Amino acid sequence: MKVLRAFISFGKDMIGFVLLLLFLILFFNIESFKNDQAGLGVPDTWLTVNTIFLSIVIEAVPFILLGVFVSALIQIYVKEEWIHRYLPKNAFAALLPAAFLGAIFPICECAIVPIVRRLIKKGMPLHVGVVFLVGAPILNPVVAASTYFAFRTDLTVLYARMGLAFLLAILIGAILYVIFRNSDQLKLSKDELIGVQPVELQTPKRKMNRFKQTLYHASDEFFLMGKYLILGAFIASLFQTFLDREILLTIGSNEWSSTAVMMAFAFLLSLCSEADAFVASSFGNTFTTGSLIAFLVYGPMLDLKNTIMLFAFFKARFVVTFMIVVTVSVFAAVMTFQFLVL
Repeated sequence: MKVLRAFISFGKDMIGFVLLLLFLILFFNIESFKNDQAGLGVPDTWLTVNTIFLSIVIEAVPFILLGVFVSALIQIYVKEEWIHRYLPKNAFAALLPAAFLGAIFPICECAIVPIVRRLIKKGMPLHVGVVFLVGAPILNPVVAASTYFAFRTDLTVLYARMGLAFLLAILIGAILYVIFRNSDQLKLSKDELIGVQPVELQTPKRKMNRFKQTLYHASDEFFLMGKYLILGAFIASLFQTFLDREILLTIGSNEWSSTAVMMAFAFLLSLCSEADAFVASSFGNTFTTGSLIAFLVYGPMLDLKNTIMLFAFFKARFVVTFMIVVTVSVFAAVMTFQFLVL
């Protein structure tokens, strides 16, 4: 019965979220139909905003669900002593296995924030969490496969994306370790501030209780993350709609400016890392190869919707420093790769 109630509770939350999305779709479509009948059509740009917003949210929700379930499983089943036992004691030695760990899990940037947050709360060092945060959305096998199919006529992009992401994840983690030295950079939740902590149930039906707790944690985490995803998706849809792309095309042939522009484009578009390669390939005739690599490396590490999530759950000083380090590191690495290899 307890498990059934947990399913019902989670189901109600999910149904409510889905009904809200359906309401938004119907509202915009009905209102646009009414206005068109009256000869007062909704501007096409705002209908485009609506379409892009819904597409970003619908694309990201499955991965958010994956992320919060993994986060809930970590909360319930992973013990803090396991993390301390299996991670190398040396701070810099721990960076390499963290980068390889990111290559195992098929997790995109939509889902990585709750997972890293939970791992850090469980005792993972901050800099190791950073490696996982920037590396996993690129190094995973699903992203590698999508990049291969998008650029199968030029596999340089695939090799550069994976190689640079691996090296940059380690470099960024090392830099942030030097800056913060594993100091606590997580924001406290409301429950933590008032001193209320969830208590694990101890009964003979331990597996049942853990399963129920997993559903409750996943539900709470989903709606906690979901509101920031929606805000980020809305802002990203505004940029995608109103950004003058003709200006981008005029500067796309310059190695320096095109790299900077494509990094900014990746940040604003907030594409899923498992689909961004196909968008990048569409710019192949306009932008340099190096700038396309910058787009594919920078976007999964740092985009608009992820930035909003980071500010919600990490201290502002850490997030600002993280943004600067990631931006400078990616730009320098891509420019070096362009001049030495391309």
